[in-house]
This record gives sequence, C-alpha cells and structure tokens, in this order.
Amino acid sequence: MSGHSKWATIKRKKAKTDQQRGKVFTRIAKEIILAARRGGADPEGNARLKAAIMRAKEANIPNDNIMRAVQKGAGETGGANYEEITYEGYGPGGVAVMLDIMTDNRNRTAGEIRFIFSKNSGNLGETGCVAWMFEEKGIIVVEKAENELTEDDIMLEAIEAGAQDFSVEDDSYEIVCDPAGLQAVKESLEKAGVKIATAEVTLVPQTTVSLEGEKAELMIRLMDALEDHDDVQNVYANFEIEE
Repeated sequence: MSGHSKWATIKRKKAKTDQQRGKVFTRIAKEIILAARRGGADPEGNARLKAAIMRAKEANIPNDNIMRAVQKGAGETGGANYEEITYEGYGPGGVAVMLDIMTDNRNRTAGEIRFIFSKNSGNLGETGCVAWMFEEKGIIVVEKAENELTEDDIMLEAIEAGAQDFSVEDDSYEIVCDPAGLQAVKESLEKAGVKIATAEVTLVPQTTVSLEGEKAELMIRLMDALEDHDDVQNVYANFEIEE
C-alpha cells in the first residue's frame, strides 16, 4: 500500500464507519472561511471557494452551515483568524511527511505537531526538507462497486477528458490529471455516467520508502495521530507498506 492512494482508500473506509463527521465538518468549514477571506464570497469568481463548497456538499454539510462559513470568511460575522502553514518532517524509516495546517494559534499547533512526531519515532523538519519529493496532481477516485461501467469504458472516458494516468487498485480506479484541469475532468466523467468517490488536488510522492514490521505499524500510528489533530487539513507521505 502506498502513502498516497492506499492511505486515501483507508480514510474513505474509516469515514464510513468512524464517528468523525464533526472533524470533517470542521476541516471543510475552515477551508471555506479562508477561501472566502482570500478570494471573496462569490464561488463563481473564487475557484478555491467553489471547490471547498463542492467538498462540503459531498460531505452532506447543511447549506446553512456552508453559508455561515462563507459569511465568516467574508467578514460579515465574527470568527477565528486562521492562517495556513505547511509543515515538513520525517516518519519512521526516513519517510517524508508533509502537512497542510490551518490554525488560529501557530505556536500551540507547532508544539503539538512536534510532540506527535516525536511520540511516533519521527521528527519535525525544516521548511523545504522534503517538499522536493512531492508533485501536485489532481486525483480522482472511482469506486468499482459504485459503477456499472466497465474498466475499459471508464479509462477511455478519463483519457478523452484529459487524464494523464489511470491505475487500478483493489476496489477502485485512480485517475491522475493536471491540477488545473481537475474540475473539467471530473465534470466530463460525471456527464458520461461515472460516479466519483473523491476528486481533489493533492501531493503525490515521486519516490517511495518501503516499510515493514514495527516501522510500518509506527508509520500508520503517526498518520492516524496527525489526521486526528484538529488543525491538520491534509497529510501526505511517501511510504509503501505491504497490504
């Protein structure tokens, strides 16, 4: 299992069984607030806000909650003053880890994230220490069980829509595209009748580190702990673990 695709699969499965709805709401609400603050409250003129609202709707967040988050970001109501930070570090076995952080208290968050790394045989690094190992890509995941179209049909539709790569996982298909073309590829697939599980711009590792045994277990614990932190929006890593 790879740090990107398989971990994303694990998170999707956990979201269906764990009581993490509140955490999902909080993370997306933060993204909406910051997007509205940076680019305005009109999603048609703010691509980041439009994408965040789309994620909110996919997560079944009520429209009233979405509007309140937009209003907070636009300054129409009070709210926390969030800032974005990127943290970089190393996990067990030298695995590269990157975090997208959104916090209203930089010092508190830095201390807590540093503690999580050290507790799980990792360490927080300096800016730029692992960023060069990752490349930004648009990733679309299509679950096999949710679609009646064949693998060949979905692959052809993806290629015609502008996908750069198509791979087959155990229970899903992963479509890779240029980040700027993610929305266009997604809409094209949906028009063709493809049901999409997730569509996001993410960081994909260019090289990977294989782990097994205790180091593999520690890496999973580190990823879990980072994902559970309220200020962590996204976690990226370049590990490979046998299923």
